[in-house]
Amino acid sequence: MHTTSAAAGGLMVGFHVPGLAEGEATPELNAWVQILPDESVVIRIARSEMGQGTLTGLAQLVAEELECDWAKVKTEYPTPGQNLARNRAWGSMSTGGSRGVRESHEYVRKGGALARALLIQAAANQWQVSVVECTTSAGWVVHAGKRLSYGQLAAEAAKLAAPADIQLKPAKEWTLAGKPMKRLDTRPKLDGSQVYGMDLQLPGMLNAAIKDCPVFGGKLKSFDAAAIEGRPGVKKVVKVGDSAVAVVADTWWRAKTALDALPIVWDEGANVNQSSADTAATLKAGLDAAEAAVGSSQGDVKAALAAAAKKVEAVYSYPHQNHATMEVMNATARWTPERCEVWTPTQNGEAALAAAAESSGLPPSACEVYKLHLGGGFGRRGAVHDWVRQAVAIARELPGTPVKLIWSREEDMTHGRYHPVTQCKLMAGLDAAGKLTALHMRISGQSIIAGIFPQNIKDGKDPVVFQGLSAGGAEGALGYAVPNLLVDHAMRNPTVPPGFWRGVNLNQNAVYLECFIDEVAHAAKRDPLELRRELLANSPKHLAVLNAVAAKAGWGKPRAKGRYLGLAQIMGFGSYVAACAEVSVSKKGELKIHRIVAATDPGHAVNPQQIAAQVEGSFVYGLSAALFGEITVKDGRVEQQNFDTYPVLKMEHMPAVETIVMPSGGFWGGVGEPTIAVAAPAVLNAIFAATGKRIRDLPLSKNKLA
Repeated sequence: MHTTSAAAGGLMVGFHVPGLAEGEATPELNAWVQILPDESVVIRIARSEMGQGTLTGLAQLVAEELECDWAKVKTEYPTPGQNLARNRAWGSMSTGGSRGVRESHEYVRKGGALARALLIQAAANQWQVSVVECTTSAGWVVHAGKRLSYGQLAAEAAKLAAPADIQLKPAKEWTLAGKPMKRLDTRPKLDGSQVYGMDLQLPGMLNAAIKDCPVFGGKLKSFDAAAIEGRPGVKKVVKVGDSAVAVVADTWWRAKTALDALPIVWDEGANVNQSSADTAATLKAGLDAAEAAVGSSQGDVKAALAAAAKKVEAVYSYPHQNHATMEVMNATARWTPERCEVWTPTQNGEAALAAAAESSGLPPSACEVYKLHLGGGFGRRGAVHDWVRQAVAIARELPGTPVKLIWSREEDMTHGRYHPVTQCKLMAGLDAAGKLTALHMRISGQSIIAGIFPQNIKDGKDPVVFQGLSAGGAEGALGYAVPNLLVDHAMRNPTVPPGFWRGVNLNQNAVYLECFIDEVAHAAKRDPLELRRELLANSPKHLAVLNAVAAKAGWGKPRAKGRYLGLAQIMGFGSYVAACAEVSVSKKGELKIHRIVAATDPGHAVNPQQIAAQVEGSFVYGLSAALFGEITVKDGRVEQQNFDTYPVLKMEHMPAVETIVMPSGGFWGGVGEPTIAVAAPAVLNAIFAATGKRIRDLPLSKNKLA
């Protein structure tokens, strides 16, 4: 294997730059495992680490089957160029949809098991004994009082043919996986040795700042480069595509300040008069449109609603939201007529490679991307790699010179790929006994797939819109049993570009569904927990997480004066989650979220400690969105440009979080995203319990609670 891959591993322990270091290659046991002479075990991780713990979780799974010494484990990223050259030996490099572990667990475990089998075979050959007589433990192969270390055996093991059949351990036999192991990337983050994209330094590197047309769909008309070319450190002014201009200088600050001084004329285009109010009106019309794509259908909703003894109706809305990663978009590119190299934080190395190749004018085989840890991803660094294309386009203007492009915070806020905007009209029918007989959910709004992968829209339907509302399936099934059900979508796409946003459509769907179920319970004079239990009687996994949070939170039991509870449950990304929020609202309308109890059933729990951390982090992200998250558009451009107008959750807002990890086995679910979805509805339902007010229009900050 090319040694640049080994160099990437240095990122875990110090300031080493992937793609620069060269040295003597050590034979690998397979694509996933390399044992070095010093007994270090290098485990390659194809998915991206962005704080969610995938790096440690996948390493645990490999190490479990390998039966190596965990204290000697190191990790490295294979590059997408190597993946391409080796017929995608590492499979998918995409890290999104909470798929890092759940979609690669089997083949990475096989990588560890195959490596262990080769080491055993090498030892058995040396001792001239049968492999069935040998055992392994903590990096040693043992037989009748003799033992050989993995490091002693690795060179010979690498020469052997892999066995045809490999058996993986059942979860009940795990000794390393399934345990709360400390994360492998904590120390370098604490001591400052972790290199993020913005930290990267290369010899002779220049820096670039960029401005794109502030109006969506607008273009660059002209700029006066002569006005700034004499400023200190400025090297070049570059037109980037049809809509942007960049300044390259010796330091980023000089590039940025020169760019701020650059006279620019924009062609603002046809969208200059667009606003959030226009979008809201368009979506409102879609709520009653005759045409809509059907996501789920059962029975005859129209007839059941007409025959209902009582009807409940409500309209909810969910705004555009920004990813607002702490690390802004950035990439370093070096281009020559023969080769293009890119160093960048990315959720999908293969997509970054494709973007680099497209922008470079070179075939993918002549390009390489060196993946760095992400200072936040949340979907922004996944499907769309606009910043990579820009970095390469700028580097083409300075052949052979590495150029680091960093977006300003303002550029990052106003040129994102935003959480889709939707509204939802819900209608329920109750019979004379207060039983729910019919439910119609009409979603009107934006399609991410139409905005990013329009070729995947079939018959006007975007299946991602219906996350958590499907009739069945392993990804996100609606647990409630409603005899007459219709969930449909009137697609309405504004000019604001959509993107996958941590939790995606499950976020608003959980708000719509779970808050409305509370409304139905209130209309039927039923306890919200009891109604849910009734509707989930045939969905035991949904019901189990709901019961768990209700019990731990003390639902139905006396509590401190002024404290109220709210529930929410959903299935998404293959996992079952529920939350119970405890809040108080002062006479002045001041909300205090005191406590949230959360339960997660991901099937298998690779690292319970990381799952708990992900659940806590999910509430930070989900509550930020619920309390403050709103992107608005005026005159065709985003109004929020920094954290002063797009705030995130502060310590003072953060409740205590009590996590219940309850893996029931038999399936693999994700944990990075599903809990986000229950944050807002649990709090909104608790607010109703406290105040009698239904909040149907997020974020909470624009609603008065008193």
